[in-house]
Amino acid sequence: MDVPSRFFFHVPEHALLVSAWHDGRALLGVELRGLRKASAPSPARCELERRLAADLRRYFAGEAVEFDLPLAYGHATPFQRTAWRALRTIPYGEVRSYGWVAAAIGRRGAARAVGGACGANPWPIVVPCHRVVASDGSLGGYSSGLKWKRLLLRVEGAVLPG
Repeated sequence: MDVPSRFFFHVPEHALLVSAWHDGRALLGVELRGLRKASAPSPARCELERRLAADLRRYFAGEAVEFDLPLAYGHATPFQRTAWRALRTIPYGEVRSYGWVAAAIGRRGAARAVGGACGANPWPIVVPCHRVVASDGSLGGYSSGLKWKRLLLRVEGAVLPG
């Protein structure tokens, strides 16, 4: 598949639409947004979409899911790739600070840069940047909006520090 394809997954119990695009081999991006009544879910048309849909169903049912899907890193910087790999090690239902991630990748003092990498993460949920919070326990930011970050942490039963 040369032209990117879109896949829409509905989470009606949270009024959430997960929109993903891919090239048939790897995920190019994921977006979270409010679910509109007029939108319709997509049937899974390929193995990548079937795997993503199955993982999302389990995730929103409260199961600890480690998304093991191929990702298209495209124009990501080496720092972003390293930070995103570290994010994938944060266990389901737990949170870490931006400073923790910086230390985990050997870049103490780079908490703001980690925040930038989280903000540039094209795969929310799949690469769990929602599990990263400020050192004081506040949510920090989230590219999809704090409403969705709170929701994802609530789905996982995460307890915020402080």
